[in-house]
Amino acid sequence: MFNAKQPKLNQTWREIHGDVYGAEPNTSGPIGGGVGYANLVEPTQDPVTSLDELLDALKNARSGDIVYLHSKARIDCTIRVHVENMVLEIPEEITLASNRGEGKATGGMIFSNSFATRPLIQAMGPNVRITGLRLGGPNPKPCLEHHHRSFAEGRGHQYYYKFPTSDGISCNQLELEIDNCEIGGWSHAAINLQAGSNHHIHHNFIHHNQYNGLGYGICHDRSFSLIEYNLFNYNRHSIAGTGRLGSGYEARHNIEIKHSLSHCFDMHGGRDRQDSTNIAGTWLKIHHNTFRCPKTAIVIRGKPEQGCKIYNNWFYQKSPNRSIRSEGHTQVRNNIYGLTNPKLLDGAEY
Repeated sequence: MFNAKQPKLNQTWREIHGDVYGAEPNTSGPIGGGVGYANLVEPTQDPVTSLDELLDALKNARSGDIVYLHSKARIDCTIRVHVENMVLEIPEEITLASNRGEGKATGGMIFSNSFATRPLIQAMGPNVRITGLRLGGPNPKPCLEHHHRSFAEGRGHQYYYKFPTSDGISCNQLELEIDNCEIGGWSHAAINLQAGSNHHIHHNFIHHNQYNGLGYGICHDRSFSLIEYNLFNYNRHSIAGTGRLGSGYEARHNIEIKHSLSHCFDMHGGRDRQDSTNIAGTWLKIHHNTFRCPKTAIVIRGKPEQGCKIYNNWFYQKSPNRSIRSEGHTQVRNNIYGLTNPKLLDGAEY
């Protein structure tokens, strides 16, 4: 599942009449991070190479410290998670780092093969940064048969949730930053933003989080985030949210490579929560993204309280109504449609 070679992509943006459409890299390096990423972290102490060293370093870390994972480390948390429900807790203002993208380095790896890893990493305070490493989960598969047995055959949610689910990184604090990481194999969410604001998720390769019924790259509850310069592939929804008030995201300069189990970017509405509303979050901005996946790109399953703006994206589908679904409070303007000879359309109101 983890591969040092990210897929090579042709041009992911177009310039038309001086405006850019689709995802364009910035000065920090390539979309998805890796080789050429500019904001690498240097170790300030001996790199950790084992789980015990990592736990000790996190326990003794003080504000501003860098806990650095050795480039060749492969830290297996499976047994401790299964037996002790272990969680790697990162204190406030601590950076957990490795060297993904330095030369040919793929970065140190932390993983769990226990299906009930919820989560593997927890941000315990504000201003936590996770950068330059790989984070592997226990279940990269869509598990379509289990979903079919649960719902098409009528066994229901109780049966479905007998099979445990997993989260990679969870946060209910402020200002989490995750950058230049490769994260995959998590059946609930690779990154679960339960609460907090000013989260910044950028320059990551997030893939194979596709457990049917869940399967999110980045999931929001009552949280706000900026999501930019990420590569997505083989997720059920690459970005999603519960749609509760006090939630929203801006997604820009991200690329959907090719494969998605369902639509790519999502926000739930009141019917999903069964709370007698039609609210789909507080606000959304989705712009300058490239969707090369043939699935519907964006589905807003209700009405964002302050509205949703969708503009300057490059969609695989050749028309807005095949690329976007929304139930109101949504402006769609100045996007291009179709992979070859894309057509610029002014937009529509939902």
